[in-house]
Order: sequence, then structure tokens, then C-alpha cells
Amino acid sequence: MPEPQDHTPRVLDARSLRGLAHPLRMQLLRALRQHGPATASILAERLGESSGATSYHLRQLAEYGFVEDAPEHGRGRERWWRSVHMGVQFDDSLHNHPDPAVRGAADLFLHEVANTHTREVATYLGTTGDWSDEWNRSTDLSDMTLRLTPQLALDLITKMHALVDSYRAKAPDDGDPAAETVRVHTHVFPIQTD
Repeated sequence: MPEPQDHTPRVLDARSLRGLAHPLRMQLLRALRQHGPATASILAERLGESSGATSYHLRQLAEYGFVEDAPEHGRGRERWWRSVHMGVQFDDSLHNHPDPAVRGAADLFLHEVANTHTREVATYLGTTGDWSDEWNRSTDLSDMTLRLTPQLALDLITKMHALVDSYRAKAPDDGDPAAETVRVHTHVFPIQTD
């Protein structure tokens, strides 16, 4: 499966956030990143949507620079799409944007990310019997509670991301039969304790 061309996450700004903050667009982009280039029809079947809806939302994602044509995959009139970036990075200033529509898009985007994480974990838990004992021993669903300042929390996040990024260079070849695609979710947020 070819990976997106740009391995640097795209930092969302107000305009691009408005273009991405739609559940189906986020699903389409995730599907292209996980499975590689596809047509609107392939994506419609994979996501249980109409090809008209996937085609429209793919064009919107292209307008905002998230996807592009993948002509090397096309045969005849089929239009193939691929993701441009490997991921997106949320700019925290969008929480306080003066435009309420942008703040609403930020809220929708972050809730959809959280919903996706929940679905992915639930899917894994429902399929543990499909994985080898070795893979089941190599998974983690931990939670930890710490007492930190905002600066220490940011330091922790930065170090966790750097650690995960360091494993990209260690990735085995596509031909390694023991290798699988894995998802790593991180969540660091304050909670009320009283």
C-alpha cells in the first residue's frame, strides 16, 4: 500500500479545518491513509455510503488540499484519489477563534477524532480472537493518572510523540510477514477530581 506523499502532518488552520470537519470527509481521508488510493465507488462500498456522496466529499477534500488525483491508478474514466499528508495537527488556537463557525468546526473535528479512537479500540477488542497470541500480548490499553502543570503535560506529549516518531525509522519492510499496521492513540487532558 503506497503511503501519502508527504510524511509531515498538515497543521490545520481555520480554512482547512472548515473543509475537513465533516464526519464523512474525515472517514474518507482516514480510509485513503490506511488503505491507499481508491475511487469514490470503492470508498462508498467500504464506508457504506453512496458513490455520489463520496465523490462530492472527495472533491471538497481536494479543494482544501487534503487529497489529490492518483492518475497512475486510473483505468479509463475512473478517478482515483490519494491522501496528500500522513496526518493532521490540530492548532489549539482554533478553540479560541473569533468566528463561532470555526470554534464549532473545531469541536466537531475533535469529537469525531475521539469517536474514531473509541471505534478503533472497540473493533480491536471485538477481533482479539483473530490475532495471534504474540500480537495480543503486544497490545496496550493502559490509563494512568499524573499530577502535572501545563508545561509538564506539554513536555510529556512532546516526548511521547518523539518516541512514536522514532519507530517510523525502524519500520520493517513491506515483505515482513510478522509486521502489521498498528494504531497508537495518546490522550493527555486534565480532569476534575473534586
